[in-house]
Parts: sequence; structure tokens; C-alpha cells
Amino acid sequence: MFSFLVSFVASALLTLLVIKQVKLHGPALDADFNGVQKVHSHEVARIGGLPIFLAVVISSCISIWRVPEMGAWVLSLLLCSVVAFGGGIVEDYTGRVSAGRRLLITLAAALLGYFLLDARLDRIDLPFGSVPIAYMWLSLPITMLAVSGIANAVNIIDGFNGLASVVTICMLISLGYVALQVGDVFVLVAALMVAGATAGFLVWNYPVGLIFLGDGGAYFIGFMLGELALLLVMRNPQVSTWYAALLLIYPAFETLFSAYRRMFVRGKSPAMPDGIHLHSLIFRRIVQWAVGRKEARALMRRNSLTSPYLWLLSLMAVIPATVFWRHTGVLIFFCLLFVISYVWLYARIVRFKSPRWMILHKKKD
Repeated sequence: MFSFLVSFVASALLTLLVIKQVKLHGPALDADFNGVQKVHSHEVARIGGLPIFLAVVISSCISIWRVPEMGAWVLSLLLCSVVAFGGGIVEDYTGRVSAGRRLLITLAAALLGYFLLDARLDRIDLPFGSVPIAYMWLSLPITMLAVSGIANAVNIIDGFNGLASVVTICMLISLGYVALQVGDVFVLVAALMVAGATAGFLVWNYPVGLIFLGDGGAYFIGFMLGELALLLVMRNPQVSTWYAALLLIYPAFETLFSAYRRMFVRGKSPAMPDGIHLHSLIFRRIVQWAVGRKEARALMRRNSLTSPYLWLLSLMAVIPATVFWRHTGVLIFFCLLFVISYVWLYARIVRFKSPRWMILHKKKD
């Protein structure tokens, strides 16, 4: 918990400093109110990833001082994460790093992790055994796509105040818990450092969005999530590979489903942004209807009412993953259950047939 607290305090203070000095970050202010995925009504700094990254660096230095044996692992992980973070933060400041280039940058970060940390997918567990992935020509591209995919997936679900932050905090705490069960101190400390830094940022991001996570923050947290989940599973064979799959299934499936919807349903590029992600539909067809269009334009109301729906959806996967982390058959069942539930829920909302339990009572004038 010491690592969590240090990161939390450092991140909360550094984030406040960024907010107070917002005028110094003019190029990183999000002033686009008309984009298909934009739901805020005033300029907000989108470099929340900067204080998160700095807080993790500070906490890492203290952790290395306290436990020197972890030094090489922690420094290697930070070095890999700098690549993913750098591509995102440059985009936050310039707006000139295309989605394709950011994908290549996260792939490069995963490639670096493959060799520096030996973070590689070398097996796939099944209910009655494991299928080894013995060849580098197969293991390397799968590993790179998996880690890079999670980094980009976290960026995709970062649509409302507190959404990506709370979802990733829950996942990181789960990683820490399972790492504690198997005695993996490195993954435990690293997961708590990132969770603490994200929680410190969350103080200023929810319910009032005083600062946004930005691409830098989303790619950094997403990369750390993917890398730590991979390391935990590969370093500890008693942890099923399906634990990582179920833990990360919400952002991962959101990304895959969005790519399918754009390519095969709408006939557009999978990199083309749109406003019909699940969280966007919940905002427009449930929250906005209940609160009213006039009030829905208020940043705090509309964002704070949307994110909890997706927190609950994510917990449908995180909780069983944490409880059944070694039981492959049960984890596969919950993966299938999540996919079916997601598609069913999306279809209901897009057809204006939202489940009754999701409907808020409309506020009377």
C-alpha cells in the first residue's frame, strides 16, 4: 500500500499543479466542442497523463531505493512505457500524430518489452492443458498486437469523466491482488503504483472534468495494464491466461466490436472516429433523455451519470476474473457471457429498447 499512497499523493498534487498552470499548456487544451466524440463545453487540459507518468516515476524511484532487487525490472518497464507515453503526449500537444503512427509506437513499446522484460505470450491455457507457443515468429507478433491492442483500447473507452480511470484502477487492483496470491512482488508493486497515480488524477477528473486523461495518459496506463497482465500470467503458470483475457475484455472487446462495426456495417475505416460506442449510446439515449437536453449540456451532470453504467459493465468481468484467476474453464465461460451480454445490451440500446433497469426517471421542470 505504500507504493499506492506515494503515487496517489504525488499524482493528486502534480495534477492540481497542471490544472492551476493550465495557461502554460495552451496547445494541449481541448477546445473542440463539435467532434463526434466530444461532450464537454469548456476548454480543458488534456495532458492528465503527464502527472500520472511523473507520479509513477517518483514512486518507482522510492520503490527501487527500498527494494534494490527490483531496480532492473522497474527501470526496464519504465523505459518501455516511455515509448507508448511519448507518442500519446506528443499527440496531446500537437494533434499531429495519426492513429496509425500511434499504433506503430505502441507496437514498438511492446517489442521493446518483449526483449527487455521477456514479456511474451508463450502459451494459451485450455481446460485440460496448455498449448505452447514455442516459435518466436509466432509469439512476437501475437504479443505485440495484444499489448498494443490494450493500450489503444484504453484510449478508445476514454470518453467520459472517470470512465477509463475507474475501469483501469479496478483492473490494476485485481492484478495486484492476484500477484499477491502468487508472490510476484514486482507485478504487485508496479500495479499499485499505476493504480495510485491514476486514482490521484481521478480526484480532479470526476465528477467535474477539470482535466482529461489525454492520449498520453490512456496509452501509458493501457500499456502498463497489458504489459503487467502479460508478465503476471507468463511468470506464474498457475495463473490462467484466460484471467488476463477476462480482466481486460471490456476495453478489448469494445475495440474489436467498434472495428467490426465500422468496417463491415458502415463500410468505413476502422480508425475513423464515430459517436456510437456503447458509452456514447448510453449518454445520448439514456442519460441525456433522463436529464434533459438543457441540463445535459452541463459537463458534470452528463458525465457523472454516464460513467457508472460502464463501471458496472467492466466489473462483470473484473470480479469473476479476480475470484477464478486459476480456473480456466470458468474464466472462458465468463468471457463468453460478457461478449453475449455486451452485444445484447448494445443491440437493445441502439434499437431504443434499453432495459428498464438502465432507465433513469426523467427530472421534472
